[in-house]
Amino acid sequence: MDLISNLILIDTDMRRRAAISHALSGRGIHVEPFETISELAGAWPRSGVVLIHDEAGRITELVESMARHGEWFPIIAFSEEPDPQRIVQAVLDGAIDYIGWPIAPAEIADSLAKAMARAESLGNAKLREVMARARVERLTRREREVLGGVASGLSNRLIGERLSISPRTVEIHRANMLSKLGATHTSDAIRIAIEAALVT
Repeated sequence: MDLISNLILIDTDMRRRAAISHALSGRGIHVEPFETISELAGAWPRSGVVLIHDEAGRITELVESMARHGEWFPIIAFSEEPDPQRIVQAVLDGAIDYIGWPIAPAEIADSLAKAMARAESLGNAKLREVMARARVERLTRREREVLGGVASGLSNRLIGERLSISPRTVEIHRANMLSKLGATHTSDAIRIAIEAALVT
C-alpha cells in the first residue's frame, strides 16, 4: 500500500480545501478534508499525513490534540507567502515541513513522500517529546527550576543554594513536581525533562 495515499487536510477555507482535494485526487492521494481540529478529533483517522493551513496557535493545538490521542501524524504546514520566522515557529511547534500556497500537486506529493520518510524515524520520539512538554507545562516556574536542578544531578541543598530557598522548600517543590509530572521516581522526572528537551 502507498504510504502517502491518505492526506488529512485541515483548513477553514472551503474553496482552498476543495482546490487541494481536486488537485490531488488525480494523483492517487485520498484527501480527508476537515474544517477545524475539533472536527478532526471527532473522527480520528487511523493513518496519514496532516496538511494544515498555518494560523496562530493551530499547530500547537493540533499537536496537543494528537498527544491526547496518543498518536502522532507528520504535520506539513502551509500558508500564503510565509516569512522565515513563521516557518521556524511552525517547525518548533511540531511541523516537519512547510510549503507556500498556492501549491502545485507535484510539490504536495513530494512533500508528503519526504514527510512519511521522516515520520518513520521521528514518530514515537516526537510523540514522547510532545507529551513530556505538555506535562512540564503544568509546572510552576519554581517547580521547573527544581526539575532542572534534579535533572542536573544536584542535591536538595545545592538546588536550594542555587535558588536561594531552603532544602525543605526544595523538597516541597520536588514532591509537587513529581506529582504533576505523574512520575513515581526521580528517574522518571529526569526522563521527562530530557524528552521535553529541558536538558540534553
